[in-house]
Amino acid sequence: MEPRRHFYRLCKQYHSSVCIPQYSSIAGISYTRPCVRTINDLRSRSEPLVFPNSGWENIDPSFLVEEENVPTYEPEKFYPVRIGEVFNHQYQVVGKLGYGSTATVWLCRDLLPVMSAIVRNPDGHRNHTCLVHPPLGISLDQLMPLLPGKVMSSSMVRTTMRNILAALDFLHTEAHVIHTAEVEGPVPRKSLSDRTIYVSRPLPISFGTPVLCDLGEGRLGVDNQTVDIMPDIYRAPEVILNMNWDNKVDIWNVGMVPKIWDLFEHRHLFKARNDEGKLDDGQHLAEMQAVLGRPPAEFLARSAKSPQFWDANNLSSPVPISDYDLETLEERLEDGEKEDFLRFLRRMLCWLPEERATAKELLFDPWLMHGLFK
Repeated sequence: MEPRRHFYRLCKQYHSSVCIPQYSSIAGISYTRPCVRTINDLRSRSEPLVFPNSGWENIDPSFLVEEENVPTYEPEKFYPVRIGEVFNHQYQVVGKLGYGSTATVWLCRDLLPVMSAIVRNPDGHRNHTCLVHPPLGISLDQLMPLLPGKVMSSSMVRTTMRNILAALDFLHTEAHVIHTAEVEGPVPRKSLSDRTIYVSRPLPISFGTPVLCDLGEGRLGVDNQTVDIMPDIYRAPEVILNMNWDNKVDIWNVGMVPKIWDLFEHRHLFKARNDEGKLDDGQHLAEMQAVLGRPPAEFLARSAKSPQFWDANNLSSPVPISDYDLETLEERLEDGEKEDFLRFLRRMLCWLPEERATAKELLFDPWLMHGLFK
């Protein structure tokens, strides 16, 4: 069989047949079913498991696997985790759960009741801080395709948003952080000279309240950040224009995309792509202006890049301003609920970051509170 077809057949067959063991703790950011531990459980699982050293399918080294497909992937920034490895004499890795642009996600067995771990790269020069928390469930991205119409109802969005905003309020006001089973069935993997790239285990459908957990791009502090952040179509306008930014980029992110609009509608709010399908800041800003109106002069004065896109009267870019707005883009709600929902969005989608509501203020918005008290 042609190698590429064999690789995809292998992954599909694996993901349709594997079962995930119920362990109780992770190093990294995980999504798996919740479980309850007892003191007896901790005692009986205090010794590391011994994993097989053969019996898995080997993937052709020429194929890119999982995190290797991330456009910005740099191997030296990813700790080369090995299944069976024990971090800090405490967390034994038992399986890979996923990956992102900055880290991989692993299910671990907790051998000791401590909630932190630092892993040193084999070259001895780089420390890797691991986020550790109890196992969770599937992500919102994985949940959406399972829902009727592949979108959430307004009541589900409200419940999700209340949990996310409560978590953001804690991160912003207390922590000062800006969010931006292997033993019986070894997974397919690709062996390289300096690391092994594993195929992630599929996740079961799970239940529970949403938890904000992906802090791979998190930044300490709340003011005067300058680095480029956020996935391209989700960037706040101050990020696009290279302005200083603060925790209000999180509020923009909540209102615009993966948190609300993508959960509730069948499309992204902004495409940010030109006719050739390439990321285009001018296109992105034109789409923002269609929804938000022309940015105030006070905002434009904060960036040396503003003249690239605006002249004294309007956008200087050849990109035309679309004739749609939030009212025409929102198609699922009617009458009073639509009005309340769009007002809620406009509290987050503002050109001036200081005009965006805080997470705590949004928690008590009338649209979000709807249905809580009857």
